Amino acid sequence: MNEVKLRELLATGLAAGSRACEVELEANGNKVMVVLVSEVFAGLSRVKRQQLVYKLLDPQISSGEIHAVSMRCLTPAEKNDAP
Repeated sequence: MNEVKLRELLATGLAAGSRACEVELEANGNKVMVVLVSEVFAGLSRVKRQQLVYKLLDPQISSGEIHAVSMRCLTPAEKNDAP
């Protein structure tokens, strides 16, 4: 799995206008943990946020390149409020 390509895929797919998505990614074999911060998540439920991410990663999940995804999806305001 190419972590650089995954970061680029997520950053591009979840960018909001001119504001890029912040991506923290950790891969261990075919398991991926991500923290994503984007304005795109504003007003969306946690499930809707995750659905956006899964849609972007669907080709890698379908091929078996990624088996499991753990994610935290935040808006910039939520990131600033987080401990």
